[in-house]
Amino acid sequence: MSTINKLDLAQWVIEQATKSGADEAAVAITNQRDVEFQYRDKKLEKLKESTQNGLTLDIYTQKRYSSHSTNDLRRESLAKLIEEAVSATKYLNEDEFRTLPDPKYYHMATKPQLNIRDATYDSIDSANRKKLAAEIEEQGMSESDLIISTTAGYSDTLYETTRVHSNGFSGQIEGTYFSAGAEVTVRDGEAGRPSDWFYATTRFFEDLPGPAELGKGAARRALQKVGQSKIASGQYTMIVENRAGRRLLGMLAGPMSARSLQQKRSYLDGMLNKKIASEILTITDDPFLQKGLGSRYFDGDGMAANKRIMIEDGILRQFYIDNYYGKKLEMEPNSGSTSNTVFTTGELSLEEMTTQVEKGILINGFIGGNFNSTTGDFSYGIVGLLIEKGKIVQPVNEMNISGNGKDFWNKLRAVGNDPYPYSSSRMPSLLFEDIQFSGV
Repeated sequence: MSTINKLDLAQWVIEQATKSGADEAAVAITNQRDVEFQYRDKKLEKLKESTQNGLTLDIYTQKRYSSHSTNDLRRESLAKLIEEAVSATKYLNEDEFRTLPDPKYYHMATKPQLNIRDATYDSIDSANRKKLAAEIEEQGMSESDLIISTTAGYSDTLYETTRVHSNGFSGQIEGTYFSAGAEVTVRDGEAGRPSDWFYATTRFFEDLPGPAELGKGAARRALQKVGQSKIASGQYTMIVENRAGRRLLGMLAGPMSARSLQQKRSYLDGMLNKKIASEILTITDDPFLQKGLGSRYFDGDGMAANKRIMIEDGILRQFYIDNYYGKKLEMEPNSGSTSNTVFTTGELSLEEMTTQVEKGILINGFIGGNFNSTTGDFSYGIVGLLIEKGKIVQPVNEMNISGNGKDFWNKLRAVGNDPYPYSSSRMPSLLFEDIQFSGV
């Protein structure tokens, strides 16, 4: 189905919904193609290709709301779905806050080029996909005799979304994703079989790292864990590697949501325009980042994307306010979801940070744990590397960090110059002082 036909179909669905008695309606039509190859033991272990078409219809009528989805896009089938959806919605409980956004939030002053669709996508054939996965596995296995297995993979996605609202919104967006990498498991005597990974996700095929960087990179990370053990409990300087930091970011993003605020589950409630972190922390939500994995023109409510500073010099400047919970809180909506989370970077590389640590732990992964968004209390399992006098001396595991978000982010002492490029969270390596570690 062409883009024009999808738009025409969406508008037809809106017309049918309003004719059937809906006060307002929203339609989203999605089309997505996914291809995946996986290699293990020099054999193609997995091959998957799928194309999915779907339509989601949101009905608003008599202060009631319901959502309905289908993969059958034939108009005769949709006509029945629409009629039944509107009829069923009238039996639900009233909710005065369930309405479409005010049309003023749909307007975009400018529409910058996002550069998120790779024009070469159609020229990538299955032979090239298979070859890349096989080469990554080969590179991973070649790094050491201690390697037990390497599972390598390649996948790509082409998607298109068309969205139409009955009160004036109409938008379309198309993009691609490419992902490749490996997970490697190694021998560690009686201690077990540690493993690690290196996967990269990009908008453009040409931006993926090469097979050697991916395969050998995963192998080296796994080999770095050989000999890992617990160390003594205590307070240590902590460096969090850029790719591992997303777990910590959840300690901010969740409590900053309007839903958490409205449900009294946010330790950041009442902290707007107050200091919540070190003055070196500035975070911007940037939906217009070129080739950004979270770049977009509109959010799930159809509201126009806007670049916004969320935390500025340690001061909380904005919450993530969606349309529904914004109405409940009587707060101006600005989108309840993140796009690209961009940190203002510092001057030090990860290596330079490490050399400045007298005794600390470089965290390169989190394992389980929990976080209480109401109180800010957290406890996370970690794996990493012990640093003494600026040098890495041994791998560590089976340890936890614990604390409270109210204090934790104020212990940030340095921000790296290495924002992670393979995620919508462009987070650099971060250095914290006096973090509590539990070990032996």
